[in-house]
Amino acid sequence: MNSLKCLALATLLGLGIASAQSPTYGVGRKPAAEEIRAWDISISPTGEELPPGRGTAKEGESLFKQKGCAGCHGPTGMGGQAPALVKGGPPPGQTPPKGMEGMHMVPDTGIMALRSPYATTIWDYISRGMPLNKEGTLKPAEVYAITASLLYKNDVIKEDEVMDAQSLPKVNMPNKNGFADMPVWKHGVPRLAGYP
Repeated sequence: MNSLKCLALATLLGLGIASAQSPTYGVGRKPAAEEIRAWDISISPTGEELPPGRGTAKEGESLFKQKGCAGCHGPTGMGGQAPALVKGGPPPGQTPPKGMEGMHMVPDTGIMALRSPYATTIWDYISRGMPLNKEGTLKPAEVYAITASLLYKNDVIKEDEVMDAQSLPKVNMPNKNGFADMPVWKHGVPRLAGYP
């Protein structure tokens, strides 16, 4: 009797395992190592993945206009339809871009890019996502220069500093100690500073 119960239990377990496996359709394959490397384009805070190249704020200023950045962000990095890139936010009397109304910014920065605790994040975003409708077309040296220009305009680096794979990860960002504001406890509930 016990052996019959064990056989029934084993049969049920075997059927359960077999039905839990997904069917195969003969579609797809395991990617090759070189394919994975081509897709692995994220830039870490250490900057190990940054490509060769270099750029300065002066070079970045002219590229900002040449590459069409000013068309969305305004000629000085603010005043366009896209978010402001220079601290201070939109000029007086101008409303923030749609969807950015009331957005909490890091004190004294005014721009979302500087919320990142790492300068490599800014480089990565510009490299992959800019300029609009021509994403990924900037050469690494152009990205270094535009990044340097934005960091200089926001008083993060000096105008003559060269940004490259070695210097960019060492930039001391305004929000280096954390991406989000530390919560303030009020009535036993954590709340962001400045909010009721």
